[in-house]
Amino acid sequence: MKKVAALVAIGLGLVTVRRLIAVRKALSAAAPELRTWRLLVTGIPMNSLTLPIARLLMAYKSEPGPGVTKTEHLVSDPAIDVIVLTPTSRPAPLPAVLWLHGGGMCAGTAELETEPGADLARDIGAVVVLPNYRLAPENPFPAGLDDCMATLQWMVKNADDLGIDPDRVGVCGTSAGGGLAAAVAQRALDEGISLRAQALTSPMLDDRTALLQDFAGRGELTWSPRSNKWAWTAYLGREPRASDAPDYAAPARRPDVAGLAATWIGVGDLEVFYDENVTYAERLRAAGVPCELVTVPGMYHTAEGIARNAPSMKSFHNGLVEHLRTYLDASTAR
Repeated sequence: MKKVAALVAIGLGLVTVRRLIAVRKALSAAAPELRTWRLLVTGIPMNSLTLPIARLLMAYKSEPGPGVTKTEHLVSDPAIDVIVLTPTSRPAPLPAVLWLHGGGMCAGTAELETEPGADLARDIGAVVVLPNYRLAPENPFPAGLDDCMATLQWMVKNADDLGIDPDRVGVCGTSAGGGLAAAVAQRALDEGISLRAQALTSPMLDDRTALLQDFAGRGELTWSPRSNKWAWTAYLGREPRASDAPDYAAPARRPDVAGLAATWIGVGDLEVFYDENVTYAERLRAAGVPCELVTVPGMYHTAEGIARNAPSMKSFHNGLVEHLRTYLDASTAR
């Protein structure tokens, strides 16, 4: 075990040095308040060799803090570990949010995002549910999405026991979690499950982005075009191609987006996902879906977590909270 830890430490050290060299120029494009040493670690590329490191770094278990009760459940078959975060000071029934963690479809856990999930539960007075959906490449599409849908169905079916108002449910997520949230919103519409809102932070929506050759300098910090292509390949079980993708795998490919839940999309202009996020928002608006698009100059992928105390990131997060609060008819619990 000590040898493994030593090898991991050496690997992280080498990657960090390479990152320091690589990001010096790219860092100048980032907004000054978003420049931080944390970029050295978070920018490790995702591939077959680094995936164990990414999973190790994202294995941290956060806690909900005061005012929120955490319970753990097993859902569906195969069993899905689900965390439920319930505000203690609010009478049931409450609105609910299905929170889907990020990690490129290949890493991340519900435990890592328990703390921000609990913050949201307090902010809007809602039950927040976080599933540990199956990860690629071991479990390619549709395994992860099926787990997210099974969790949503479980929330609605067990609304009374969970203290949830089934008519006030939304979905949100960041990065891969945002892409899954968009897919959940589409499947929910098609399967007759009512959703009030979706909130998508830098969502991973379109596998065709991985086919581009020119990214106009985007993706130099944190999530890179190379990582994006590798993750999409792992998730789809094959390399992306322009011709097709399975239904719901890449939400941006959906021909008709009319009728989807009211949407908030936030993205930075330094992100690989920038163009696909803006295009999806424009399509939603054209189809009559209420959609707020927030773009932030000088923001790189996951900056809202890496530099969460920066004024621009506080404003960014508050926009998401207000969207969910408005469309879930929720009130501040703090």
